[in-house]
Amino acid sequence: MSRSPSAAAVLLAGLLVVAPAGAGDFGLGRQATPEEIAGWDIDVRPDGQGLPDGKGSVAMGETIFADKCASCHGDFAEGVGRWPVLAGGHGTLKNPRPVKTVGSYWPYLSTLFDFIARAKPFGDAKSLKSDEVYAITAFLLHMNDIVDADFELTRQNFTSIRLPNEAQFTDDPRPDTPGLDEGTPCMKDCKVNVEITMRARALNVTPAASE
Repeated sequence: MSRSPSAAAVLLAGLLVVAPAGAGDFGLGRQATPEEIAGWDIDVRPDGQGLPDGKGSVAMGETIFADKCASCHGDFAEGVGRWPVLAGGHGTLKNPRPVKTVGSYWPYLSTLFDFIARAKPFGDAKSLKSDEVYAITAFLLHMNDIVDADFELTRQNFTSIRLPNEAQFTDDPRPDTPGLDEGTPCMKDCKVNVEITMRARALNVTPAASE
């Protein structure tokens, strides 16, 4: 049997050495510094809170989009294959197959900006600079006929842009609905038993494994 200490033993010894006594509920670790918190605190809210400094024009966004986004979303945000369509779809939300895009469905511009900043481009998330995120957002606004071709999006004018479907989103009242905690929400003509009648694959809306 080896006399060398196990990895778990080494890790535990290290924790006992570096962890300050009384830190946290378990006596381990330390409080995060303001700089460390700022590195994670990147969310952007509808009122503009959290927006970084920066600016980006529609023209700049078109160039970046073509280079980093068009392979999935198309040159004009029309979508490629089964990748999401980002433009168009106006007036389709009541259709059997609504087209949910930035212009037809999304409620807040901050949702678009925040998602691009956190998750795009695909496979290289958080690699975009703030000016690039502003520019791509401006380009998508233009593709949805919300701003003109010469528009430049900035931190200062961000909250003046309203997406067409914002008014259709309302606060969810259910946490304050009487009886919900007891499992008896007020609903009409509900089915006692729910039966699955068809699978998504049978409806041809789920990509095959080879796609």
